[in-house]
Amino acid sequence: MIYQIPPVEEPISQGDIIDNCAILFWDGSVGELQPATVRVRVIILTQACDLAQSKAERILVAVVHNAQHLVDRGLLNPGLIRDHLRHHRVYGWYFLPAGDVLRESVVDLRDLHTLQRPMLEHGVKLGSRICRIVTPYREHLAQHFATTYSRIGLPLPYETEAAR
Repeated sequence: MIYQIPPVEEPISQGDIIDNCAILFWDGSVGELQPATVRVRVIILTQACDLAQSKAERILVAVVHNAQHLVDRGLLNPGLIRDHLRHHRVYGWYFLPAGDVLRESVVDLRDLHTLQRPMLEHGVKLGSRICRIVTPYREHLAQHFATTYSRIGLPLPYETEAAR
């Protein structure tokens, strides 16, 4: 499978999925925004080498959603998951298959947050790390993340002779 459960004492790394992580966001309408905190599941996107060499004090994470919850809320339909998401054809979303420690999930690569390293390390010490995505799947996720943000869109499609 694509998941492993690292020992609690093992340092955080790219691909770690951490539960119950506090994320700050702004709630309310324009002019009346108030800071709010929600606890979510996240996956670490910061490169493993930067984490291993302690070059990163701020860690980039993306929110991980339970796929069935998205279906139950009407945000996704099962056909989209079956036909497009699990084949990684949907912009900004990455499918994680079910495993021993994780149900089918969707990484929202457009819902990114930067967290302090000690905050994530403290969560791991408390047992919040669910698992880690192993190589080459971790690199596949990193490539999907890079593609999400390196796309170059054109203002209009090219004209063709057939369209004239």
